[in-house]
Amino acid sequence: MDNNTQKHIKLYADGACSGNPGPGGWAAILLYRGHEKEISGFEDDTTNNRMELLAAIRALENLKEPCDVNLYTDSAYLADAFQKNWVARWERQGWRLKDHGKETKNVDLWRLLIALGKTHSVQYIKVSGHSDNALNNRCDKLAVSEISKNKDI
Repeated sequence: MDNNTQKHIKLYADGACSGNPGPGGWAAILLYRGHEKEISGFEDDTTNNRMELLAAIRALENLKEPCDVNLYTDSAYLADAFQKNWVARWERQGWRLKDHGKETKNVDLWRLLIALGKTHSVQYIKVSGHSDNALNNRCDKLAVSEISKNKDI
């Protein structure tokens, strides 16, 4: 399927963490032709960056066929990694940071995002966090609520 016949999907994805590391939540809102779907989840011991990436992964995994996707995130870590081609560089360098020789963090999740990017045409769009973007704010509330409702597990 080419981009002219693919469904165009808007995704908002966000992650949250109580402590870093600590318990975390992720959430996403998928939008297609006036329909909305909210998804969210919880991880017991994680980081904020992992939750940001996992929100995007879970949202993309919910798509049942190849789609043209605008993925909105307030995570500079996620958006910049694709917009500035950091992911491609990390992969070329064997998942090592050029400056330190240390392993790139969250390699498992970056690999999943790369694989999902081979199925879907994804454009990562950075939005301001905790500002006037209602859907991003809603994602944040959903992610934070996952932490609250799972705190005592």
